[in-house]
Amino acid sequence: MNKYYHLSKEELLRIIEKQEIELKNKKYGLVWDSEREPEKVVLDCKNHLPVLKRVKSKEIKTDDSDDNILIEGDNYHALTVLNYTHKGKIDVIYIDPPYNTGKANEWKYNDRYVDKNDGYRHSKWLNFMEKRLRLAKELLKDDGVIFISIDDHELYQLKLLMDKIFGEENFVANFIRQTGATRAMAKYFDIRHDYILIYSKRKELLSFNELPNNTKNFINLDNDPDGAWSTQDFTVRNGGFKYEIPSIDGSKRFKRKWAKDITSVKKMMGDISANMSFIDIYKKYAKKVLYNNKEWYIVGKFVFKGKDKIINLKKYANKVATIRNHTLYNNIGSNKSASALLKQILNVNITESIFETPKPLELLKYIIFISTKKDSIILDFFAGSGTTGHAVLELNKEDGGNRKFILVTNNEGNIATEVCYPRLQNVIKGYRKNGNGEWIEGLGGNLQYFKTSLIKKSKNRDQVKVDLTQKSTEMLCVKENIYNLEKEGEDYKIFSSNKKDRFLCIYYNFIDDSFNEFLKELKKLKSKKIIYMFSIDNKVDKSLFSELEDFTIEPIPQKILDIYSQLVKMNIPVRTETIFIDLEKAKKQIFENEDKDTGAKILRVVLEKLLQKIAQLNQISILNDKGKEIKISNLNDILKAQNVLSQVEWQENQTYLAIGNHASHGEYDEYTLEQVKSFYRHVKFLIEKFNI
Repeated sequence: MNKYYHLSKEELLRIIEKQEIELKNKKYGLVWDSEREPEKVVLDCKNHLPVLKRVKSKEIKTDDSDDNILIEGDNYHALTVLNYTHKGKIDVIYIDPPYNTGKANEWKYNDRYVDKNDGYRHSKWLNFMEKRLRLAKELLKDDGVIFISIDDHELYQLKLLMDKIFGEENFVANFIRQTGATRAMAKYFDIRHDYILIYSKRKELLSFNELPNNTKNFINLDNDPDGAWSTQDFTVRNGGFKYEIPSIDGSKRFKRKWAKDITSVKKMMGDISANMSFIDIYKKYAKKVLYNNKEWYIVGKFVFKGKDKIINLKKYANKVATIRNHTLYNNIGSNKSASALLKQILNVNITESIFETPKPLELLKYIIFISTKKDSIILDFFAGSGTTGHAVLELNKEDGGNRKFILVTNNEGNIATEVCYPRLQNVIKGYRKNGNGEWIEGLGGNLQYFKTSLIKKSKNRDQVKVDLTQKSTEMLCVKENIYNLEKEGEDYKIFSSNKKDRFLCIYYNFIDDSFNEFLKELKKLKSKKIIYMFSIDNKVDKSLFSELEDFTIEPIPQKILDIYSQLVKMNIPVRTETIFIDLEKAKKQIFENEDKDTGAKILRVVLEKLLQKIAQLNQISILNDKGKEIKISNLNDILKAQNVLSQVEWQENQTYLAIGNHASHGEYDEYTLEQVKSFYRHVKFLIEKFNI
């Protein structure tokens, strides 16, 4: 039965009118139904405070370097915590989110799997991704970069969503990655690729590293100390100098060279007599080598394949920072090889039901190498099997780097406890390969394991501060990367870094007798001291520490609460029930009690919430760049500029906001009861127009 069949004529007319208004105001961009089913884990943060709980039994220590982090739990809650501990500190983010292919048991939204029969599966996916990407953006450094693996099912929606969140001007590239596996679309085409979207925080600050000489993307058949080679069919390149080149059997082949003349060829080839012809050079210097069971012939900087055709290998220009190859072929690893590696590491026969599509280690090493410094922090909040962490550890082993990773994964199907953690444990400590039992040496490194948790807010704000402070220890340890408990008193704890060169010092109570004991312990510490002090009013009397040297001090937990409050306003929709409750109160005051002043005050609040709600429905942020709520008059201007509000509606909003301001300041003679009644009718009109 048609879903409109039961509606009355008046209801149908309202729907038609609403659709006409929406079409009239439609602008280019991405629009989806964000209100139909808000995500529960996001709404949890309205009445709860996310924290971390350390799982000490899963700690791994092999050296005195800083620790890597694995967080088990919902990544929205984890990202909320990281917005306090690591805001603006992450260099690179790589994620491999659900592709939303419609397969059964692929991903959950509000504890239910989303399948192809769900008419709102794309809207749910966009809701799911938008909230997390907004949190992720806050974590990146200004010169940071994010890589997102995706396929055709959501590529185009994701591109528009990233343009919206990061800005179209910060789009960097879209890599095409050959996966080696045929996807479901193979009914018509043999699709064996997916994509990696790349965006920066501020593109003008972004830079990439030169490709390493040993990358599998490039071959170096003659072991040239200058570096590796990039394969390219030179017959498709315009221009260049043509040579008659004999093959090894004596026949001649007419092919195009990249060099413009024989002089530049000789220059590229190095110390070769300028009097020799190219054919003489070829005959004298050609050296046969075998590669992949095929014969290749090397002459200086050029390599030729015998018999059927000649292939030119152009040396990669190390001095040019541009990454020239945006298509990542099989030699960056395949999904099949990634699965095989995972089975070897875990020493069990992993079935597809446990983890279907791990990403190749080579791919993650490639991404991390080109985008990081040796001391970078890499985040993956869809960590799955832990390939990102493995890649970081292996790169550090190869180049002596000190990169650190933060991985976040839920434990759906025991992926955290039975796949991700065991993999990291094995590659850090060493393991015997599944199959032949070969011992693989460990890569070294350290790991801390955490689980996400929630603290319920109480109505007593001071009690909330006390409760959060008591539960904030692990967050502060993550923030400073300091975990070794050195001293514990009734109201304080002192932790040391792995190298004992920094100390994290936390005092949990109001200033009490125990503070003198805390101060006495601080005086014993000779290295840098990072002090966090509980404070109701967000102030600390620094004179209390006048006898100390080399320390910093910060009050807690107000900064944590401020960040959490900002994220709630950014990601949780304005509640429509509060708008209607207040509107009913205003109606009673205006039309029954004829109390224009109380009515105007209430309507001012209703209109503010209503404009914020309208903004959220149109995917317009109600917060400014500093995380503060946009002034309502400015938000009204933004809605008009975005063609959400008409000129008349914008003007009326200005008028009625002014009446509300007069009422709030006791300027009751500036408006009349009739104007307040019009104010009420205007609010009702906006509610109906935007289907609130």
